Amino acid sequence: MSAGLHSNAHEARHIPVMLDEVLSALSLRDGGAYVDGTFGLGGYTRAILDGADTTVWAIDRDPEAIARGATLVEEYDPRLTLLQGRFGEMTELLQQAGIEKVDGVVLDLGVSSPQIDDAGRGFSFRFDGPLDMRMEKAGPSAADIVNSMDEGELARLIKELGEERRARRVARAIVEARNEAPITRTAELADIVRRAVPQGRSKIDPATRTFMALRLHVNGELDELEAGLRAAEEILAPGGRLVVVSFHSLEDRRVKLFMQERGGALPAGSRHLPPTEAKHPASFSLLRRGAEKPGADEIQQNPRARSARLRAAERTAAAAWPYEPQFGRATS
Repeated sequence: MSAGLHSNAHEARHIPVMLDEVLSALSLRDGGAYVDGTFGLGGYTRAILDGADTTVWAIDRDPEAIARGATLVEEYDPRLTLLQGRFGEMTELLQQAGIEKVDGVVLDLGVSSPQIDDAGRGFSFRFDGPLDMRMEKAGPSAADIVNSMDEGELARLIKELGEERRARRVARAIVEARNEAPITRTAELADIVRRAVPQGRSKIDPATRTFMALRLHVNGELDELEAGLRAAEEILAPGGRLVVVSFHSLEDRRVKLFMQERGGALPAGSRHLPPTEAKHPASFSLLRRGAEKPGADEIQQNPRARSARLRAAERTAAAAWPYEPQFGRATS
């Protein structure tokens, strides 16, 4: 998500969320090779390059992020390489660059600050703009989805990906509105949702969950997360670290499940059932049992950080687990 602090005058000084905690979890070392799977404004990448004599392969699916990173590549040449693509494809992207194993992978999930703050990208209802939300500017947009999807499917999407309890009411309101005229603007959609779901006592804007659901669906983010976790398992050398920062419960739940399962931290089972046994030798060792949260000082300086959760694990010498789809409850 890279929802950190940055100066408009100098984006290179962007400070991403939980930077100190991420660097500590990565345990940087001279000569190490690291992957920043969500380059964004390059905050983690710069810190990794400054923290030790390292090399970094930075990946981003957004062509605008890659273009912005050109000056950073020049500054750190030849230690930094930018790769346009999805972090779920990191194994293939790195192998094409001649890299077989790395010492650390960091993933900062969700949208970046520039994507949120650019009204033209259509990610946020804080600014009126085209209802787009596509990270790669390719494929169906959010407007395409809200104007064409069946009401029942739309309700399911909003309920499962947005965790919106009143998803049916929202979907019905969207369909009624689009029957009058196509929904093409972020402010327009936000107003439709707010009329269907009153504010109540919550401090969260009623449109938040619907916008999140559409963004996750448009960009296939949960499928991408599953692919990225498996790719990190394949590309990390023994002793390498996987560090993931997530911003909402659907993402964090999947990261938690992956690390617990791969780390052998399975439920103990009840007295009526035999103990749960690991399917394969543990490919990761958990660095801590729970998620780490940002400190009060960081939240005060950057309110966007309040929902961040960091989980980290260290790669063992065991083989990567074979592919088994396991996150089928809510599709993106």
